[in-house]
Amino acid sequence: MEDDAAGKEAPRAPVGTHDVLWPESSRWEQLVSSFARSAGRAGYGLVVTPLIEEVRLFRRGIGEASEVVGKEMYELVDRGGRQLALRPEGTAPVARAFVQHRPAVPWKAWYATPAFRYERPQAGRYRQHHQLGVEALGSPDPDLDVEVVSLASDFCKELGLQEIDLRLNSMGCLSCRPGYVIVLAAHLHDRRDRLCGAHRDRAELNPLRVLDCKTPECRAVSLDAPALSEYLCDECREHALRVRQGLEALGIPYAMDRLLVRGFDYYTRTTFELRSRALEAAQDAVGGGGRYDGLVEAIGGPPTPAVGFGIGIERVLLACDAEGCFGVSPPVPHAFVVDLAGGGHARDLTAELRRAGLRSQRAFDGKSMRSQLRSADRSGAIAAVIVGEREAAEGTVSIRMLDGSGTQEEIRRAALVGRLRELVARASGDGSAPGA
Repeated sequence: MEDDAAGKEAPRAPVGTHDVLWPESSRWEQLVSSFARSAGRAGYGLVVTPLIEEVRLFRRGIGEASEVVGKEMYELVDRGGRQLALRPEGTAPVARAFVQHRPAVPWKAWYATPAFRYERPQAGRYRQHHQLGVEALGSPDPDLDVEVVSLASDFCKELGLQEIDLRLNSMGCLSCRPGYVIVLAAHLHDRRDRLCGAHRDRAELNPLRVLDCKTPECRAVSLDAPALSEYLCDECREHALRVRQGLEALGIPYAMDRLLVRGFDYYTRTTFELRSRALEAAQDAVGGGGRYDGLVEAIGGPPTPAVGFGIGIERVLLACDAEGCFGVSPPVPHAFVVDLAGGGHARDLTAELRRAGLRSQRAFDGKSMRSQLRSADRSGAIAAVIVGEREAAEGTVSIRMLDGSGTQEEIRRAALVGRLRELVARASGDGSAPGA
């Protein structure tokens, strides 16, 4: 009986997921549009990859020992027996697309995508969350690192975020990092009992993940760990220096963070993170990235240097809320058509206005004039376009301004589009006329 009762309950979004409804969705739309403009100015084009990929892509690219692959990735077997995964992040699929299609380098791409991880939901982090990101493949030039970091930093500033800190580090390369990992593993082994429960038995598999752990236990052990910067080879030191010089030349403030590492195996050299001082420390990361010169080769492609970043949409909007910025309001209608002559005029006029580039709405269900005018006021429209029996017979319409002035005029229906453009330009204050 309990199962029957549960089956009759209204369905809800799964735990760790959420709906984004109007008008909040207009904010998301504006965020993605802003990001597209920023990336486009730097020559990055949109890439769209499948929601599902072969499991082996992430096992090879992210690494078997990573928590994402080991604990958080959603895996499935399709009807053909293929092992697939919902993508847990955006970089590996873009790298796979590069290997498959072999575009000319440097290949610069941006994306907006959902990502899936089975983890404990928290503020701004869901099991289905959404990412914006850029990836630049084909050049080892540290100035490309600077370009990517600058894109992320400038985008946050364009949103109005002021409380953002940029943290920077170098993870070395496949030549110098293994030596550091051995030293770090020995340090952690001697302090194994002081690590958090999640890393007590996994530290030897991936010691760098301990540095990335936010628990007080692991942070305390990491504070006196050897610094990776002390083990960098000469080429990595030069690369890191060039990145720092580039950021300073562009006036982008940053702080070096010796404990900053990325959790995936594919990262090399530059690694960075954007943190919001307006959010709690446990959820303050709004985005990050770095260089991943070994990823393309790890998944079966040719050796290809690359660098990129990802920004969480939910988390960056949470930071905007905390700072009271980027409060985008949905666009209001230019006109609301009030039809007192059967509804057909509203149908035809709204279509005509929309085709002319004017936002227009109408009421349905044959409502009274009073009810339709209330709807017009609630819509926030600039003007109401009224068609009664007399106007319909004479080929005219009445335009009533909804700014509280009570101003109303009657014009020929054929002149409506031009007159509305004039009124909208006047109301906007900048003289712009939509659709002109």
